[in-house]
Amino acid sequence: MKEDVLFIMGGIPVSLGVTFASLIIGFILALVLVLGLIYKEKKNPLAYLIKALVIFLTGTPLFIQIFLVYYAPKQFEFLRGTLFDHAWFCAVFALALNSAAYTVQLFHGAIMNIAPGLWQASAALGLKRFQVVKMMFSLALRRALPSYSNEVVLLSKGSALVSTITIMDIMGRTMEITGRTYDYLTYYAVAGAVYLVINGILILGSKLVERKLMAFEAV
Repeated sequence: MKEDVLFIMGGIPVSLGVTFASLIIGFILALVLVLGLIYKEKKNPLAYLIKALVIFLTGTPLFIQIFLVYYAPKQFEFLRGTLFDHAWFCAVFALALNSAAYTVQLFHGAIMNIAPGLWQASAALGLKRFQVVKMMFSLALRRALPSYSNEVVLLSKGSALVSTITIMDIMGRTMEITGRTYDYLTYYAVAGAVYLVINGILILGSKLVERKLMAFEAV
C-alpha cells in the first residue's frame, strides 16, 4: 500500500511540469492573440480567425482536443518523425491551446472594460501608441488576475486527461495500479487527495500574488 501511494506521488513532477509548461506557453500565445483581436483595421481577417479558433477550443471537450493533437498528425506522412510523435509535446501543446483560448477571453474582456478616459488621458500625455498599449495591457492583466487564477486551477485538473495518451502523471500511475489491484476506491481517493493538495497550494499562491499586484486598487 505504502509503495503504491509513493508510486502515485511520483507522478507529481510530471503533472506539474505539463501544467506549468502549458500555462507559460498558453499565456504567451494568449497575449499574441489578444493583440490580433484589438488590432484596429476594418474587416480584420485575423480577428475572425482568432475568434473561430477560440470558439472551437472553448466549445469542444479538452479530451477530444488532446486526442486530435496526439492521433491526427500520425495520419499525415509529412508530420511523422516530428515532435507530434512525442506524447509529452502533444499533451503540452493541446493544454496550451485550450488555456490560451480561455485566457484570450479573459484578457480581451479586461482590455475592453478599461474606461475610454484612461486611453484618452494617456494619449493626452503625449505617450506613443506602443507605450499606451503597454500601459493598458498591464492594467488589464492585473484586473484579469482573479479570473486567471481560476484558469490555472482548471488547467491543473484538466492535466489529468493527458494520462489517456500514455503520460505517466498522477492519473496515469493511478490507472496502472488500479488495473493491477482492482482497488479503485482506495487509489482514486489517494489521487484525488493529491490533486486537492496541489490545487489548494495553487489557489493560495494565486491569492497572494493577486493581493500584491492589486494593491494599487486599494489606494
